[in-house]
Amino acid sequence: MKPSSSSSSSSHSRKSGLSSYFITLAFIALVAFLYGEDLACILFNSDHHSNSSLSSTEIKEDDEGCDVFDGRWVYDAAGRPLYEEGECPYIQPQLTCQAHGRPDRGYQHWRWQPRKCSLSSFNATRMLEWLRGKRMMFVGDSLNRGQFVSMVCLLHRAIPESAKSMETVESLTVFTAKDYNATIEFYWAPFLVESNADNAVVHRITDRIVRVRSINKHARYWKGADVLVFNTYLWWMTGAKMKTLKGSFGGDTKKNITEMETEEAYRLALRRMVKWVEMNMDPNNTRVFFTSMSPSHTRSEMWGGEADGNCYNQTTPIEDSAYWGSGSKSMMRVLEQVLPRSRTPITLLNITQLSEYRRDAHTSIYKQQWSPLTPAQIADPKSYADCNHWCLPGLQDTWNELLYTKLFPPF
Repeated sequence: MKPSSSSSSSSHSRKSGLSSYFITLAFIALVAFLYGEDLACILFNSDHHSNSSLSSTEIKEDDEGCDVFDGRWVYDAAGRPLYEEGECPYIQPQLTCQAHGRPDRGYQHWRWQPRKCSLSSFNATRMLEWLRGKRMMFVGDSLNRGQFVSMVCLLHRAIPESAKSMETVESLTVFTAKDYNATIEFYWAPFLVESNADNAVVHRITDRIVRVRSINKHARYWKGADVLVFNTYLWWMTGAKMKTLKGSFGGDTKKNITEMETEEAYRLALRRMVKWVEMNMDPNNTRVFFTSMSPSHTRSEMWGGEADGNCYNQTTPIEDSAYWGSGSKSMMRVLEQVLPRSRTPITLLNITQLSEYRRDAHTSIYKQQWSPLTPAQIADPKSYADCNHWCLPGLQDTWNELLYTKLFPPF
């Protein structure tokens, strides 16, 4: 019995449709193979136009009813600091405030108290056991190096003197806990992507240039890490548009330099980082964190102080819970837009707001100076106060308590 003409026509249409479907799939596969990098960039760029209404506190690993980044500072004379400045030999002289004459110690005694729960008590032995056979790496600028040093100081007392070491080779510093076959590392990459400030020693460059899509120069050192803690912010804040390089450094680079809005350059760099994480970090066996923007306290008028003041002589935190300061909310929004889209989870350590209150915790004038002070500076200490970096022990120990709580949540 012959099929009716309508059945024959329907069968032909289905075959034709299936044929077109497979042809389309083959074409997409070919395009993806040939232009994978460009296709990813196109998809990433389309994200820029999507609606992003996340608040900074919504980017977190879990939703268990407690936001550990929402809370207040409590003075704790008995429980703080978690270690003494003089007993941790790994703190750089740029962060040893007591050794450089700071007269007060109150900044060491403040403890962060979330509103609806408590941070996990930092247990060095538990942390080292968890790190057994692992690499934990901090990647970023000097603020991230401060967090790295804080972590080393929190751990080193639990390790015999003969079973630990610290070594620096160019951009990489490695602290080794030999009995645990574990390392805590810091890698200098202030923009995460390649830049003209990549030299770990000679990098005080005012005319900053980045290659926002180039990350492998640095990232090859990150491969194999079990825990990565990224940060990048301060070096982007030049006060002008960001200079980006399309070619490579060397020769006449000026002809390949273009300028773009800082937020857009920052977005491209973060997307490149996210893409690397997706390709290289196994979400089942590794953890990735991003420490948000570390605030500066360069203008005391922002918290009701004198017009020409800054963090110098500040000895108590800001009490106004609504205080934000002069930090860039537009840069924070870039984090909110980019990080949640990663297919490999990236946990945001949202230290920005809680650190905004800590005008008292900066190194100020109590640090080793990079160059001799002039008579004018000596006569006006606030003129050379460092209101970007933080004394150790101090605020950055809290950043690591938050990191520890995310690794070992108590709730």
